[in-house]
Amino acid sequence: MLARIRALIDRWQQLKTLDALTDRDLADLGMTRGQVEAFIRMPPDVPDRVARMASIFGITDSDLKANHAAYLELLGTCAQCRDRGACSLVLARGDVARPSEAAFCPNARLFGRQGSVAA
Repeated sequence: MLARIRALIDRWQQLKTLDALTDRDLADLGMTRGQVEAFIRMPPDVPDRVARMASIFGITDSDLKANHAAYLELLGTCAQCRDRGACSLVLARGDVARPSEAAFCPNARLFGRQGSVAA
């Protein structure tokens, strides 16, 4: 219970910080106010899930983050995914997981185009 309260306070402070950012600050980040807010509100495990799923498709972390706008889109899509259970099962398979097992993933098509492992 205490951890949830701390998390809520932390999120509230992050949103207050977002309110204080100027348009120039946001431009320097390369993000809109809405994108930053969505990032603050997304489950904390999303960046790790995206990186691990991308690796199943043969995408390195540096390649994943090379296109900032595309990376933000992947994070946003993952944050709204309704198949977290299926995702957890595939990610738990680690190095033996294959792209064909991740067909449910809303980012699978993008990963498939960028990746080096055939689906």
